[in-house]
Amino acid sequence: EIEHYIGKDRTQRLERTNGTVRQQTGRWHRRQNKFGKLWEQTKVTTRLVVSYFNWIWQHSRFKTTAAQRAGLADRSWCWHDIAIYPTII
Repeated sequence: EIEHYIGKDRTQRLERTNGTVRQQTGRWHRRQNKFGKLWEQTKVTTRLVVSYFNWIWQHSRFKTTAAQRAGLADRSWCWHDIAIYPTII
């Protein structure tokens, strides 16, 4: 059985993440409307933005990444780390 939790503290984090993703991909969306629309490009671009936000981008107050705060990483990653990390696209 799954217990669902409803609370403002988690909603604010989720909305902040959604806002960041929308802001960072806004320019790309405008370009995509002008040019061809490829679903594979959409998936790869979205994954890159989310990876950047979670593994590379450091919060200005905490000076750590989201992955560090979640205990998934001991340091901030760079683009090279994301490029060589084995993943399924």
